[in-house]
Amino acid sequence: MKLFKTIKHKPLFRGWEWFKTSHIRFVPALFVLGHLLVGCSDFVEVDPPRNTLISETVFDDASTVESAMANLYFEMREQGMVSGSFGLTPALGIYADELDYYGTNADYSQLYRHNVLAGNGLIMGWWRQAYYLIYSSNDIIKGVESSGNLTDAEKSWFKGQALFVRAYIHSLLVAQFGDIPYIVTTDYMENNKVSRSPEDEVYDHIITDLLEARDLLKDREPASGQRVLPDIHTVNALLARMYLYTENWEMAASSATSLIEIFPLEEDFDQVFLKDSSETIWQLRADEDNPRNTKEAAQLIIQGIPGQTYALTQDLLNAFEAGDLRFERWVGSISDAENTITLHYAFKYKADLNETESKEYSILFRVGEQYLIRAEARAQMGNINGAAADLNRIRNRAGLSNTAASTESELLDAIVRERRIELFTEQGHRWMDLVRTGRADEVLGALKSNWRATDVLLPLPEAELEINPNLLPQNEGY
Repeated sequence: MKLFKTIKHKPLFRGWEWFKTSHIRFVPALFVLGHLLVGCSDFVEVDPPRNTLISETVFDDASTVESAMANLYFEMREQGMVSGSFGLTPALGIYADELDYYGTNADYSQLYRHNVLAGNGLIMGWWRQAYYLIYSSNDIIKGVESSGNLTDAEKSWFKGQALFVRAYIHSLLVAQFGDIPYIVTTDYMENNKVSRSPEDEVYDHIITDLLEARDLLKDREPASGQRVLPDIHTVNALLARMYLYTENWEMAASSATSLIEIFPLEEDFDQVFLKDSSETIWQLRADEDNPRNTKEAAQLIIQGIPGQTYALTQDLLNAFEAGDLRFERWVGSISDAENTITLHYAFKYKADLNETESKEYSILFRVGEQYLIRAEARAQMGNINGAAADLNRIRNRAGLSNTAASTESELLDAIVRERRIELFTEQGHRWMDLVRTGRADEVLGALKSNWRATDVLLPLPEAELEINPNLLPQNEGY
């Protein structure tokens, strides 16, 4: 039986050959079952598997498992919360205070105006795609564990990656929806009756998965070059973030330190978001054919007025200090033909989709965030000098003087401000920082006329609650 089939039209999935080259291939085996989830009304309504025999053959050979993993990363780049087109960066940018929205899409308008309905199509797409990726990760974990042909080293490598993906996607879900199901099985009968786990338990599951993934990946040579595959360093980066979110300050600082000691900050701001940046920990590779570069650039760079979809808010622009090189290098501007309107846009990613060479990939973890994680953790532990040193490392790179903050409270406020500038329009960091630090109501209540305190969580998709009442109750306010 042929596991690979070359096709001329654009496929739903691209395998490992796409990941390494521009060849278009797909795997009609493992993800035949998984892709059914996208089209059905809910990940918990999965028909009994019909392709078990074919699926099992995928795990007879390492190259086909590599293709299955590559499909996961391709799907993350193209759809759902991680996507540069439909993901957290633009949507949470307008939901928070980073981006103004000029488009006409009803789902995005609901987010921008804070009148989100439980039937919002974008949120439904996030939910379904997330659980599709989780289901697919579980399918890989199950198949790898039961394989009789893979070596122990290969099993560790593939399972470690799949556990990381499972943890990462759950981490995005819990940050947006609060209590959610944590899915660790492909048993469709069990998934049909799944209920939500408390937020604290979800974070515990995420950390448990990451610790197992780290143990599985510890003997694997870490990724080099363009760092397009998650490795032990990627696991540590997410662990540092999760420890920060759960206020385990000591472990957050320790995990961040392990990365700061390995990944140097890029001193040239024009190099930070290039595919070979020294500070990148993990990124999703662009397609060598189409698009050749990031969809973030295509979404956020304004080509002309009128015609813009997003622009940086005046509130964000005002937050930059005089002389900040990040404003000079990471913010662009454009005026209309009459020179009466000037708008600013995120210019971190600069390469157009039509470039003849891939220059930029979508960065999901970089060491700049790790300095700020350690700074916050150190401040919370009373290590004022250490926290200030980390904060100043980021500020000095931006051409700014050392922070004037000298107390724990002042430092924590300064770190939140620095995170806003350093991480703007990157995967919703600003929104998640406002929520986790309890500042969302104060900050957004003053800026958004329709803001309600209950907006700190998004609604669970209405259709999901109708299909599976075990997911009730709906989040407050919807």
